[in-house]
Amino acid sequence: MTYTADKPALAPSSEELRARIPGWGADLDPADRPSVPRERFEPTGAHWDFPERQPEKWPRERSMEHKFLPPVFGTSAPPRGLSGVIRKYAYRRFSEARAAHWLLLLAADRVDAQESHLRSFLTLRPDNPVTQTGVLSELRHRPIASRFGQNRADVKHLWLDPIVVAGPWVLAGAVAYSAVRSATRPFRRKSEGTTTQPSP
Repeated sequence: MTYTADKPALAPSSEELRARIPGWGADLDPADRPSVPRERFEPTGAHWDFPERQPEKWPRERSMEHKFLPPVFGTSAPPRGLSGVIRKYAYRRFSEARAAHWLLLLAADRVDAQESHLRSFLTLRPDNPVTQTGVLSELRHRPIASRFGQNRADVKHLWLDPIVVAGPWVLAGAVAYSAVRSATRPFRRKSEGTTTQPSP
């Protein structure tokens, strides 16, 4: 009986278990274990005890839990702009065990996306929010039938998708329109003053 005041019975010996359970302890003998050769240390021929470290061309962000960078790390996307400032702050201020660390990194990704959109307007091929967000393909590939009645988990937050995807574009357009309108206000007033003649 379990959960009683009596002393529990001791575990049976290996011989008793082997006699009672066919195949018990089959991997006790290292000769019978297929993984044993892989666990043995074999000389690799490496000329180092610790690999040579990749040079750090700029101060790289790294978690406070780590003493130094790994021997090899990526350099294809160095932090830049406001998103880089947010990323560096997340690594410098918060541990990887804190939610703030990851929330700041998520925010930095969103800021980086907006910075990339703004930079695209300085090129000959700016971003096209209509074709690159997949809005047209949504309308052509059963947008309602593919979502409802399919037990999809993302149906609850579908209303957020237009805000997250189109919201920044609408906001940027409103800001640009307001800026252009403010910049051209003196010219419009001047032209309105020249076209209207005072009545005698």
